Amino acid sequence: MSIPHLFRCPISLDIFTDPVTLCTGQTYDRQCIERWLADGHRTCPVTMQALGDATALVPNRTLRHLIDRWLSAATTTDQHHHLPDSDPSLAVLKRCLLSDATAATAKIAALEKVMALASESDVGRACMLQLGFLSVLLPLVFRAAPADRPGRAEKELALQCALSLMPSNAAAPQLDCLNVLKKEASLASFVRLLERGSGRAKAGLCRLLETIATAAATRDLALIVAASPRVWQALLPLLQRQDGPAASDPRASEAAVRAIAAVCAIEPARGSAIHHGVVGALFRHLTWWAYGKGGGAVSSALAAVEALAETEAGRRAVARAPGATRVLVRHVFMMSSANDGSEHAAAALLAVCRESRAARSEAVGAGVVTQLLLLLQSQCGARAKAKARALLKLLKSR
Repeated sequence: MSIPHLFRCPISLDIFTDPVTLCTGQTYDRQCIERWLADGHRTCPVTMQALGDATALVPNRTLRHLIDRWLSAATTTDQHHHLPDSDPSLAVLKRCLLSDATAATAKIAALEKVMALASESDVGRACMLQLGFLSVLLPLVFRAAPADRPGRAEKELALQCALSLMPSNAAAPQLDCLNVLKKEASLASFVRLLERGSGRAKAGLCRLLETIATAAATRDLALIVAASPRVWQALLPLLQRQDGPAASDPRASEAAVRAIAAVCAIEPARGSAIHHGVVGALFRHLTWWAYGKGGGAVSSALAAVEALAETEAGRRAVARAPGATRVLVRHVFMMSSANDGSEHAAAALLAVCRESRAARSEAVGAGVVTQLLLLLQSQCGARAKAKARALLKLLKSR
């Protein structure tokens, strides 16, 4: 069973939590449409009809009632199929997770049922989101608990459950519950799990960090996380790609790069990232990848470098990083058309070369002119070609 189309917000694409209707007759989730209007838009997102001053939001109680009835019926049906060995009530399952009196084995069994329901049923996932399971699961992940194996297993399973329920839309109101990490104890628990958890758990925490950096509801939290030395001390080692015991899990490594790129896209967070050594870590990561491999991780790493190179401190850090110019030159023309790494590499090189004669000389010596010409002859985007032409013009005048 899938969620009826009319029960999904046209903006977030998630099931309505607080449906309200505009003067155009279109219904949206209250938080999504309020954010749309707050951003200065004065049109209906679906019809593009001008709203003028008619921006009143009328609660759609009929739709809310229909959704509640549908969820009630769907939950009973879905749990009958997926949770046959216990009380089928999601409320009971939620109370089990909330109670400190629940035995560890019973709590893990409840988490396993949440995971099964979320992964096997779109309806089950929607029901649990509506019932606030995300705000129940995250405190389980970040609460103070014994560092023994059973305690860590419960935390990691709760993390996977939370990730399975996480809305994909950055405007989803449910993402506000991630602000539990504003508590010092919760953030400390996040760091400990990032340091000591399994490769899967580390990758999951990096996915959470990427979500925090991109969601509107967690922008303040993203800056708090970016300012934390302990977060960077736990995150940057995940970029290591060498062999041996110090090497990180490839899943965690790629997820860490994407998380760092998302944080670096936030302009106020860039100074902290540079201060804590992100530039050097990114270039070591790019050096360890064989040419043409790494896919999205390489593209994300180059996107982070480009973002940091927009600042004076970032450009200085790139200029100081050993072999950085040559690494960027190597990625100016990438054989894979599935990523936009070439665009990011060209943009970062342009930013650095504008201020450094030494960088321009090193780039020319590394063969950047040939790379740029190959890029211009490829099917790359307009922005990549504009950066390539600007860099060629700059090098010609050196």
